[in-house]
Amino acid sequence: MKKTAAALVGACMLVAACASPAPVSKPSSTMAPAFNWERVSPKDAGFDTKKLNEVFAETDALKSACLVVVKDGKLVVEKYWRGEDPEKPRVAFSVTKSVVSTLVGIAQDDGDLRIIDRASQYIPEWNGTDSETVTVRNLLANDSGRKWDPKTDYSGLFSADNMSEYAVGLGQMAPPGKVWAYNNSAIQTLDRILIEATGRRPYEIARDRIFEPLGMSNSRISSDSSGQSTGMSAGMLTTCMDLARFGLMIEQGGVWQGQRIVSEEWIADATGRASQKLNAAYGYLWWLNRAGDVRGPLDDGSSAPPVVQARRQLVPGGPKDMFSAMGFGGQIVLIDPASRTVVVRMGDPNVDGQLSRYDIPDAARVVTYALK
Repeated sequence: MKKTAAALVGACMLVAACASPAPVSKPSSTMAPAFNWERVSPKDAGFDTKKLNEVFAETDALKSACLVVVKDGKLVVEKYWRGEDPEKPRVAFSVTKSVVSTLVGIAQDDGDLRIIDRASQYIPEWNGTDSETVTVRNLLANDSGRKWDPKTDYSGLFSADNMSEYAVGLGQMAPPGKVWAYNNSAIQTLDRILIEATGRRPYEIARDRIFEPLGMSNSRISSDSSGQSTGMSAGMLTTCMDLARFGLMIEQGGVWQGQRIVSEEWIADATGRASQKLNAAYGYLWWLNRAGDVRGPLDDGSSAPPVVQARRQLVPGGPKDMFSAMGFGGQIVLIDPASRTVVVRMGDPNVDGQLSRYDIPDAARVVTYALK
């Protein structure tokens, strides 16, 4: 586990550092007016300030860099620790996946693809192979059955010169829909699918359709060392405040200052229920709080007995509609639609030689414990 973690940290830092996206061009759509946060005190936003301060102390103790809380569209908390620069991007790791989910939703909204399409429609190398029937939906739901093991999915993928070529070239370990695995390589193949479906690279779509309209000026999705393959699983650099904008857009049903970014139907499909029957805690590249059999990121679905927590929630007793973008080392965007609360936390994955400990329940304490 430690070797896997170290490999992932090093590889993702390499992905982030080596990439140089093309010069930014203005999106074709009309830019929304400049957005300025309206600030409100925790007390006025309905938080128990004593309990919230306890959450702050715990978050600090877990070596966090920043914590942001948004309630009813207003900025309630913006805190930094350890000399964090609010405008300096840091690697978001697998939070990237939830942004990629939104890119797929935009492509479907535009009519460029349908998630029920076979992936082989866009990846011709899979025609005539065991991967021919894998759908775009399978890739989003992590039940594609594509080859998965820790060495392949971390060391192999993130050290490849061209991650998409590497991922496309892997084989099939099970029929689609039969096993669930947190499969970075399978998700990476969405790079090829989006390019073939839209004619544009995913980092360009993210820039023009999400980052620029939302004013996420310190965010980008990087390419690998080849410069030809976008880092779909862990390649985003961003800040807490930029992620707060993304989270608020999702919480508002895909609308930002009157501009439609992604359809409300897509957000409901991606976050409103489990995307398959094998892991109740997973939608379309989003983590959910639905009750059922819950699997973790290093469970390939094939162990006997399976590494599964039966009939529970990621945050026991927490709102069932709560969902999260979650990345290695405790990078989190947590959204509770019922209370209209967004919680963002980022931090270094390794602090003092130890893996950073921060998880969905830690962020959820803002909602489940400190919110009156």
